[in-house]
Amino acid sequence: MRCLSANLNAVLVELDDLPQTLALLASLRAEPIDGIEELVPAARTLLITFRPAALTAVELARQLRLRNLDARETRSEKRIEIPVRYDGEDLAEVAGLLGVSPEEVVRRHTGSDYTVAFTGFAPGFAYLSGGHPSLDVPRRKVPRTRIPAGAVGLAGSFSGVYPQASPGGWQIIGVTDTPMWDLSRATPALLQPGDTVRFVDVTASPATLPVPPSEAPSAFAAAAPGGCALEIRAAGVQALLQDRGRPGQARQGVSVSGAMDQRALQAANRLVGNATDTACIEVAYGGFQLVCRGEAVLAVTGADGPLTLTRADGARWPLPRYQPFALADGDMLSLGEPVAGIRSYVAVRGGFAVAPVLGSCSSDTLARIGPPALAAGDALPVRAVHVGAVVGAPETPPADLPTVQEEVVLDIVPGPRADWFTPEAIAQLCGQPWQVTPQSNRVGLRLAGDRPMERANLSELPSEGTARGSIQVPPSGQPVLFLADHPLTGGYPVIASVATHHLDRAGQIPVNARVRFQPVAGLGPVEH
Repeated sequence: MRCLSANLNAVLVELDDLPQTLALLASLRAEPIDGIEELVPAARTLLITFRPAALTAVELARQLRLRNLDARETRSEKRIEIPVRYDGEDLAEVAGLLGVSPEEVVRRHTGSDYTVAFTGFAPGFAYLSGGHPSLDVPRRKVPRTRIPAGAVGLAGSFSGVYPQASPGGWQIIGVTDTPMWDLSRATPALLQPGDTVRFVDVTASPATLPVPPSEAPSAFAAAAPGGCALEIRAAGVQALLQDRGRPGQARQGVSVSGAMDQRALQAANRLVGNATDTACIEVAYGGFQLVCRGEAVLAVTGADGPLTLTRADGARWPLPRYQPFALADGDMLSLGEPVAGIRSYVAVRGGFAVAPVLGSCSSDTLARIGPPALAAGDALPVRAVHVGAVVGAPETPPADLPTVQEEVVLDIVPGPRADWFTPEAIAQLCGQPWQVTPQSNRVGLRLAGDRPMERANLSELPSEGTARGSIQVPPSGQPVLFLADHPLTGGYPVIASVATHHLDRAGQIPVNARVRFQPVAGLGPVEH
């Protein structure tokens, strides 16, 4: 066992094989260690996120070394059959790799039971182990930009089913109409760790039109008679509802998501007297307008930019950020283009009457979970304020929000896969600036440097958990900095991670800004 630093609040535990990984996972679920927040298992690793105030990384590593790795996770009684039409575009190529006929590939794929080993990549995506031992094929050298929902694929020794259309590099051998993810179910993910799965060949059967999964209930409830609502007049580049996210949903392949700048979210809620994890409107850049229907108290935090109140009679004046203010019926609030930072947070006293999904009102743009992006014409009902809710005193705005004009410095924790890179690549990571490209979003910042980083280890990395802040390096050598909506697992090595105290800052970096990384000490390897 090796414990590798994945951030100041996370370690990546490296084990010998999948059975050891599942044994440690089972042990930690049966007898939890106080302070652990999330467990993300993968092929030969377990990513553990913890609360540093309750548990140090060194103490966590010590306790992990005491765990029995010989135990095996008990399979559930649940057995699921998945009908498959084996007509995938990679079936012939897989047969060629194995030196058998396509019919033999199908016979081997349907001839064994599988076990759901772990979940990740996307909500409802399960990694299935235990098939025919010959079904061990590499991922495609060039991933496809779009794989349809229901595609059945192979990668390494695992089988899996894509729950939704997405990019991917698995070898596709068939397709199923069985939905892997359905929010109308009590447990949306069909496949859970420990379940037994069997694939059934229905290629010869007539194709049937797939039944779309039931839609989740409308996110926006109707405003109560006489209640207040905020009507969206213009949504700008992107306006989403965000709160602290969905911790604890890794078993279903769901990452935390949530506000990109958690401190700004908390400050906005404190200003209007809400609990700090109440959902706010996260506005990217400017061009956002809302009109108050009724009377409300609001606050805006995060990015620095013009904030304007326009009354129903046309009178207008600027408003301060990081202070509460009242809106009367018909008042319009406008957010202009920020001069520093990019994301603003609009809180309303009482919070929004929005239906949560898996315990959160956050919009996860990668997983497509939560309320849709706000659009002009949407009306967000405001919850009635409980007696005693107190509006807070003004808060101090951050003094060093990122801008395009100045280089943005981010502290990083080296590892967990720094040893997969050449010494020159490690030096390049911190020795040259990286420009934020226009392809950046809530999933991550795509960075471009004058010199791409080179790997010393060119092996294929088995999928392993990734944390918010991970700096993953694909074959291009140009890094991607994972942010709030990142996937739970990834197949490229992580050279370092942005330190937890700079994650909010990373969420405010504008496109075309230059970023420079500065190393700080992490846990480092702890040998067994």
